Amino acid sequence: MPADDASRAVTGYPAGRAVAEPGLAGMARAIIDANRYMTLATADEDGRPWASPVFYAAAAYAEFYWISAPGSTHSQNLAQRPRISIVIFDSGVAEGAGQAVYMAATAGQVADADLARGLAVYPGAAGPGSPPLTPEQLQGPAPYRLYRATVSEHWVLCPRDTGACALHSLAVDHRVPVRLAGRDR
Repeated sequence: MPADDASRAVTGYPAGRAVAEPGLAGMARAIIDANRYMTLATADEDGRPWASPVFYAAAAYAEFYWISAPGSTHSQNLAQRPRISIVIFDSGVAEGAGQAVYMAATAGQVADADLARGLAVYPGAAGPGSPPLTPEQLQGPAPYRLYRATVSEHWVLCPRDTGACALHSLAVDHRVPVRLAGRDR
């Protein structure tokens, strides 16, 4: 049985139900807040997977914004299949010490009429001397567009050292759903 299924079977979590373990939700928020890159998992019309790291800015842990060229593989995949997976993790930690936030989302290019709202979030705090992006830089002949992923579910790995986790007594890696935003089921 895959680890995610084992977690549901042992803990009784139905698929898509967020749990109320505040420590895990806090850990997920800290991971999102501390990182600047996320990996998008998209698929083309034939289901061929594609993973892409992108610089992001988040709004309320429920919306994630990034810019990409519309002709890039992941952007073309989104145009055909808007359902994606996302993972955010710190790749600098030692083996076995890693933690990540996993997300299910629907994504696509932000409409021109919504660019101002998206640019209020992306790219986040401007560095000294960095001018903010304008809607005109993401329209017409400009090479990049703003994209948004709207998250429906968040998960984290249940923490454990070398033995079983304290919450579920499982000695294998397993994801548990967490509630970070009002959209999580």
